Amino acid sequence: MELIDHTFDLPLDHSEPEKRRIQVFVREVRDLDPKSAEKPFLIFLQGGPGFRAPVPIKKEGWLKRALTEFRVLMYDTRGNGLSTPIDHQTLPLEGSPQEQADYLKHFRADNIVRDAEAIRAELSPDKPWSTIGQSYGGWCTLTYLSIHPEGLKECFVFGGVPGLDTTAREIYEGTFPIIEERNRQYFEKFPMDKERLVKLAAHLSENDVRLPNGDRLTPHLVQLLGIKLGFVGTSEEIHYLLEEAFVQSGDQEIVSHAFLKGMSSRLRFDTNPIFAILHEAIYAQGSATEWACQAVQKESYSHYDNFDDFRFYGEMIFPWMFDEISELHGMKEAANILASYEGWPAVYDKAVLSQNTVPTACVVYTNDMFVNVKFSRETIDSVPNMKAFYTSEFEHCGIRAGGEDLFSRLIDLARGEVER
Repeated sequence: MELIDHTFDLPLDHSEPEKRRIQVFVREVRDLDPKSAEKPFLIFLQGGPGFRAPVPIKKEGWLKRALTEFRVLMYDTRGNGLSTPIDHQTLPLEGSPQEQADYLKHFRADNIVRDAEAIRAELSPDKPWSTIGQSYGGWCTLTYLSIHPEGLKECFVFGGVPGLDTTAREIYEGTFPIIEERNRQYFEKFPMDKERLVKLAAHLSENDVRLPNGDRLTPHLVQLLGIKLGFVGTSEEIHYLLEEAFVQSGDQEIVSHAFLKGMSSRLRFDTNPIFAILHEAIYAQGSATEWACQAVQKESYSHYDNFDDFRFYGEMIFPWMFDEISELHGMKEAANILASYEGWPAVYDKAVLSQNTVPTACVVYTNDMFVNVKFSRETIDSVPNMKAFYTSEFEHCGIRAGGEDLFSRLIDLARGEVER
């Protein structure tokens, strides 16, 4: 592969291009075929929100298939990777909590798409390009189809078709029953871990146990391991981590360093704070989110607070995270401001989408813990030229576990070579 780095100077606010600018980074990946420079572009829209684009190491999986006919753009969306970053080091430089919140309002799907169109104007001004969206990248795809369909030739979505007017509260009302079932499956498979987790939660409640970064490890943070239950094979990862939770030290048991190190490596909110601070905001259109996940949990799933019957959370964001994770402490007030903000603009235009002409092919995972298949189906059924392949073979990791074959199938589906 040949890698070419591009950095673009773009407006923070596209409605005020003469004001503040930010940097947006894109890594172009080409096959070594001499004709690769003539191939059309395929831009990768990353999941999250709050993560950098994949770093190309090997020509394998979906990327291998893509490079046969595309130049691939690995796009570090604003705030992430080598683009102007948002983290605990940079966000305080924005000033007061209100100024931080106002800055963060510019980092949702609408501006991710506007940045992409500005990049296309430089790299492919005369031709629309193709997109491939993973998870939240599918959210961005529907936004792209809403506000700049003229820039698109075809779109491919892996496990990321959103409900077009689904609120954050509705998302969590649909997610908690799935998490309940994942907990049941986990403890049916590893019944010995229920006792381990109850013992661990009691120990952490009674003792000041610190992670390598100095944060106190709490039962709440252990519950966040449940985000791993949404991927094939990762329940075993949790189980083997819990096996080494305690180590004998003299005449007492203490929490092992190996376990603490493993926990800290799995709590990525410190290095990817957008995933926490803007997670509920991605669903907001004209209304406040008001910490929707916590509201649903307290009203209908209060048993998650009972550590004597330990349960894991899934992809869920709570205000207590901004107290218990040190790198998020300084973002707490801004997070509260964003949670009560009612002025979020729409990120989807249902009128435009109802007239969609861009071929869009999606793989929908029927056992997806992260993206509710009910909401995905409603959207697919309402948007013309949007076709889906439904499968139970994968959970939320099809692009990694079966990317080459799945991508080939989506290409054929978008181009009318196979039926849905």
